[in-house]
Amino acid sequence: MTLKRQINFWLISFALFALFVYLFSPILLPFVAGMALAYLLDPVADRLEALGLPRLGATIVILVLFVLAFVLILLLLLPILGNQLAAFLEAFPNLISSLQELITSGFGSRLFEMLGIGGNELKANVGSLLGEGAGWIGGLLKSVWNGGQALLSVISLFVVTPVVAFYLLLDWDRMVAKIDGWLPRQHRDTVRQLAHEMDLAVAGFVRGQVSVCFLLGAFYAIGLAAVGLNFGLLIGIGAGLVSFIPYVGATLGLVVSLGVALVQFWPDWPMVAAVLAIFAVGQFLEGNVLQPKLVGNNVGLHPVWLMFALFAFGYLFGFVGMLIAVPAAAMIGVLIRFVLSQYMASALYTGEGAVMTSGVPGDAVGALPEKPKKKVESRDG
Repeated sequence: MTLKRQINFWLISFALFALFVYLFSPILLPFVAGMALAYLLDPVADRLEALGLPRLGATIVILVLFVLAFVLILLLLLPILGNQLAAFLEAFPNLISSLQELITSGFGSRLFEMLGIGGNELKANVGSLLGEGAGWIGGLLKSVWNGGQALLSVISLFVVTPVVAFYLLLDWDRMVAKIDGWLPRQHRDTVRQLAHEMDLAVAGFVRGQVSVCFLLGAFYAIGLAAVGLNFGLLIGIGAGLVSFIPYVGATLGLVVSLGVALVQFWPDWPMVAAVLAIFAVGQFLEGNVLQPKLVGNNVGLHPVWLMFALFAFGYLFGFVGMLIAVPAAAMIGVLIRFVLSQYMASALYTGEGAVMTSGVPGDAVGALPEKPKKKVESRDG
């Protein structure tokens, strides 16, 4: 098969896959969630197998424990978060109005002198700015809800997802071996190594970032609740959950927390400073402790690339697109680095009669990649 035919084959395959996701995105959530769950838990099943437990027994034990832990967390947190969310939505208009009044009256004189505008004009501008910001946040939440409302049903998430995860986790190794048998023989080693690199990138980022989000959410929630901030538990957990988007989770949490703190505590500025300090410490821990230890520096996902992927996949495929954005971004990153390595080893780059290599990113030019280690070992840890 010529190079042109190979390129056409993979481009057509990718287009068909994208079309499939686009057409069936309204019903894919439980299946994508089940596949993600099986992928995340597969190393645990492999370790239990190594200890002598059959694959079926390991799968049952893992899923039962996971479901029990998930249900326990929901039972403990859902009533509290539900009450805080209802109270926050009810108080939101008054919160915006109070914040507007505080800004125009409490800081108005200085702003008058600096900007040279009248009080009524300033009040109107601030009110318009806050109103547009609130409208944007409300529109975003409404868009996410509308895109996932039919999907986030009890039946799909709490019944279909565990079933899908069970069967995929049970047959995961056999599915991987079957797909490996479909690889073109001529490029088998290269494809295996690329798949190995993708697996490391996806597993390293997803598992590490889930841990980071959980720890940050707990830190923000406990810290904000400790200073007595209204809706502190809700805001802290929300900021932690959105922390998988670089800088966005902390920024949104800080803005909302400062708004609530100004209305609740002002002019007791030390309490407002305490809220600011919580997010400053959280960002320090994330950047200097959690990210280096749990995610590492070898994932290869630039924050700008990750944010673009989340917005692009979310725009194209809705809520399901946001779920597959991170692994897709990691895989595309590996492919781009591979293409660049091929380009830099070709005559197009050197201007000489260089020969295209079958190497992968990080390999010496012209070196044939070694067969990757067993999948289980590549994603442990």
